[in-house]
Amino acid sequence: MLLLLRRAAALPRLRGLGGPPARRLSGAARRHGEKGLDEESPLRPLYMDVQATTPLDPRVLDSMLPYLMHSYGNPHSRTHAYGWESESAMERARQQVASLIGADPREIIFTSGATESNNLAIKGVARFYKSRKKHIITTQTEHKCVLDSCRYLEAEGFRVTYLPVKENGLIDLKELEDALQPDTSLVSIMTVNNEIGVKQPIRDIGQICSSRKVFFHTDAAQAVGKIPMDVNDMKIDLMSISGHKIYGPKGVGAIYIRRRPRVRLEPLQSGGGQERGMRSGTVPTPLAVGLGAACEVSQQEMEYDYKRISVLADRLVSKIMTEIPDVVLNGDPEHHYPGCINLSFAYVEGESLLMALKDVALSSGSACTSASLEPSYVLRAIGTDEDLAHSSIRFGIGRFTTEEEIDYTVQKCIQHVKRLREMSPLWEMVQDGIDLKNIKWTQH
Repeated sequence: MLLLLRRAAALPRLRGLGGPPARRLSGAARRHGEKGLDEESPLRPLYMDVQATTPLDPRVLDSMLPYLMHSYGNPHSRTHAYGWESESAMERARQQVASLIGADPREIIFTSGATESNNLAIKGVARFYKSRKKHIITTQTEHKCVLDSCRYLEAEGFRVTYLPVKENGLIDLKELEDALQPDTSLVSIMTVNNEIGVKQPIRDIGQICSSRKVFFHTDAAQAVGKIPMDVNDMKIDLMSISGHKIYGPKGVGAIYIRRRPRVRLEPLQSGGGQERGMRSGTVPTPLAVGLGAACEVSQQEMEYDYKRISVLADRLVSKIMTEIPDVVLNGDPEHHYPGCINLSFAYVEGESLLMALKDVALSSGSACTSASLEPSYVLRAIGTDEDLAHSSIRFGIGRFTTEEEIDYTVQKCIQHVKRLREMSPLWEMVQDGIDLKNIKWTQH
């Protein structure tokens, strides 16, 4: 045994992996000729992008470790203790997820994340009821996986209504009511927008759908664990949940599917019939346990986290807007989750500002579409003009964000916005009192 341990300890050195791993440059860093972080600074950037993903809460990791090491049984093995203990842990996690949203544990199905949950909800319901109902309603500001699922169904012959949103990012409830048709099977509207943080009137939407006997699905990846959610009070029939948005592990999520009145859907994948036949495949016990623990921690600390994040958000917005003119807060300031702040800095290119703020991890929109050079479709949907849409930055404030990090981000943001504007001929023209909208630009 001692010999084996010595050999195992020597393996990293034999493979050339003994020292700290060399940090590779990202594709973007290589393109822009930047130095690696190790060459530039011994410190990593501050993390202010919690809408993209959140760090794993240490309490969640503690709950997962036993099932990554010695309790490794398949939770669907019914003939021995390894399977029984994994199944028990999986069912406890199911209870923890259900408790957070006021559901019955039997209504929770584990998935690989919110993208799979959204696909299962939209495609599954549409296909199950397609003989009688061929119409779906969603909004223009949904996550890309919802919009792409709807476009996929359009190719199968379904009709989809994409509701516009008002300038504040909220839907018009009257337009929703008018869009409902006798053959509408599903309405899918997200709770909190991942780019601008707007909270839709979910309870009112649920009431409208319930009164018209139409199923209501909400993508709550950015809301669950951050604001109170109750599927019965809000009359939600299907809900998508993501683990890594609530300080849990990546690669796991859940879908809530109402049992009474029963929502039926067609599974996306075939196999052993796990998860009540809705989602075949072995449930990864460590990930499910992590999701459950993340939900339990969020339920315990939601009120405290919300108050603290609200204070930090007010601090960031007020300091930036006091020091810098021509800054626009995108989305409704009242119906809004405070941890997601989207600001447009007029006369500054957003990508240039992101590069200047290289010691703060920020983004210009959804991580799922950030490779695109097109302006955010969410900002365009709320009527933001193209120049302002290109100048937007999303600030994400979470459980582990500190006041010092907020102050540092604000200081650097103010410094670089002023510097970039001084280099901008457009800013100079505006300072001279020229109205840019009245200028007729010539093309060469």
